[in-house]
Amino acid sequence: MNKIKLKRKIKPINFIALFLIIFIICTFLVFNYIKTRIMPSLFKYGSLEAKKFSSIIINDAVEKYMTDEINVDNLFIITNDNNGEIKSVDFNTSLINKYLTNATKSIQKNLKYIEKGDLQKVEYKASLLDTYDEKALKNGVIYYLNSGFIFNNPIFANFGKQIPIKISLTGDVISNISTDLTNYGINNALIKVYANIKITENLILPFYNKNIELETKVPIALKIVNGTVPNYYGNLNTTTPSITLPNE
Repeated sequence: MNKIKLKRKIKPINFIALFLIIFIICTFLVFNYIKTRIMPSLFKYGSLEAKKFSSIIINDAVEKYMTDEINVDNLFIITNDNNGEIKSVDFNTSLINKYLTNATKSIQKNLKYIEKGDLQKVEYKASLLDTYDEKALKNGVIYYLNSGFIFNNPIFANFGKQIPIKISLTGDVISNISTDLTNYGINNALIKVYANIKITENLILPFYNKNIELETKVPIALKIVNGTVPNYYGNLNTTTPSITLPNE
């Protein structure tokens, strides 16, 4: 008696389920590769551009509202004794904080204008346009990165879809003044004054964003104290109280 072989048919629903499973697995692998291999490189490059861009705003604000405005002779209070020798050197904190507040407000305001693409209101437009594209800045984009860079090969660096890099000021703008005292010749001291600016920005990339911090130390003044330098320097050995402007 001949055996009758019955072929088992696979229902169409099984093909659909198999396709969905394979599709989900492939999608997961692709996104995992992008997250672990591509995005870290993209974020690293983007953060460098964001810090470079923000440094232009910070340096220009400090120069305009502090370096160009400060009279170094009014910045230090030098007290002499009856013999004309220097008794103490103090730092005019109230005066410097006035200039520091103006610079800090300018940094916050101009970064907000850039975020909104309102380039016409930016005080340091000329400095930015020396390095960055005006059309991109009007769209709130500080830099376009060609996607070919992910291959880590100079041949492909200028090819591929352009990836926009944006920044958004998310944290407080914190600033203070610090000083540095060094010996200068015989019985002289060199006093250096710095503006310390710290900002927190959100680096915005397609399907990805992350906060970055930028700390910048900008020299604003120096003074040579001649004569017998005292052991007491007032409040020059510490930083001034921080000025914090909330991000509104």
